[in-house]
Amino acid sequence: AVCSMGNSTSRLYSVLAKTLSSGAVSQHQDCLEQLDSAQLDPIDPRDLLEECQIVLQKRPPRFRRNFVNLKKNPASNHRPIRVMQWNILAQALGEGKDNFVQCPMEALKWEERKCLILEEILAYKPDILCLQEVDHYFDTFEPLLSRLGYQCTFFPKPWSPCLDVEHNNGPDGCAMFFLKERFELVNSANIRLTAMKLKTNQVAIAQTLKCHETGRLFCIAVTHLKARTGWERFRSAQGCDLLQNLKNITQGAKIPLIVCGDFNAEPTEEVYREFSNSSLNLNSAYKLLSPDGQSEPPYTTWKIRPSGECRHTLDYIWYSQHALNVTSALGLLTEEQIGPNRLPSFNYPSDHLSLVCDFSFNQDPDRLL
Repeated sequence: AVCSMGNSTSRLYSVLAKTLSSGAVSQHQDCLEQLDSAQLDPIDPRDLLEECQIVLQKRPPRFRRNFVNLKKNPASNHRPIRVMQWNILAQALGEGKDNFVQCPMEALKWEERKCLILEEILAYKPDILCLQEVDHYFDTFEPLLSRLGYQCTFFPKPWSPCLDVEHNNGPDGCAMFFLKERFELVNSANIRLTAMKLKTNQVAIAQTLKCHETGRLFCIAVTHLKARTGWERFRSAQGCDLLQNLKNITQGAKIPLIVCGDFNAEPTEEVYREFSNSSLNLNSAYKLLSPDGQSEPPYTTWKIRPSGECRHTLDYIWYSQHALNVTSALGLLTEEQIGPNRLPSFNYPSDHLSLVCDFSFNQDPDRLL
């Protein structure tokens, strides 16, 4: 069978529409896995954004979030690297398992929620995009983002809870996307995390990239640790395993590192302390938004389940503070913007907020090690 993703003369909406049906994945997944993105016609992000807004015209407008300038050093001689971290909420879990009691099922329809996710990504234009709970990779994110110039990688969980949901779209997992015009892939590792010497259901992707503009190498990683109260020691063990893998990949911090993820851990947990105190010299970028630069945001996820209201800080962007500067970070949504029914909603597609930071390289990183 020949799988056509359209051509430059067709309406972009026909491309977008092909990704709307979850049933399409079984029909097209084999083909999409084999497609070389270089063979697909590029698409203009403005056109895709316009198509998303047509689909969303009956929904409230996107929330307005502003970047906070954190630059204290003289101007860098290169363009910042914009990194976006986001747990986008797996469609199967949102519809089938997560029990968002204040969120109407109508707000979770994939046909529209997908466009809310794309609209958020297109609005912030990340150079590197790190996602968790991706269960529409082959029928939505890979075919569209590859045509926007991203190189795409997906690593599913071995036993995804999505597979327990009827009419699911396959397993969820972590996905990473980087702009090929800005970076060259030097090395890529898919990591199945271990805990107590046992392989677990949680995964990570770590890629070493070369920045075309500066010639500098850096490593970018994405992960999603085990959820739920009572699993703190398990998360701690997973974090130790990930850190050991990253030490090997970065040659003990010689290569600058950025780690994005839903850690399912508050800053009071052991796994957070492990990352804070690691020999990789990591700092959490969103601490820099606090008045003293030492406190995490009050929340990165806020939802209502049958058990009650859940307001937690679980998502982080860690970075090598000796080698990288955070020049700006995207402010979070206020309680007023989120509203009394919390997340997700008709306004916002996930129960987690996206985090976005701009990074620049330090000129003399070794001096600070």
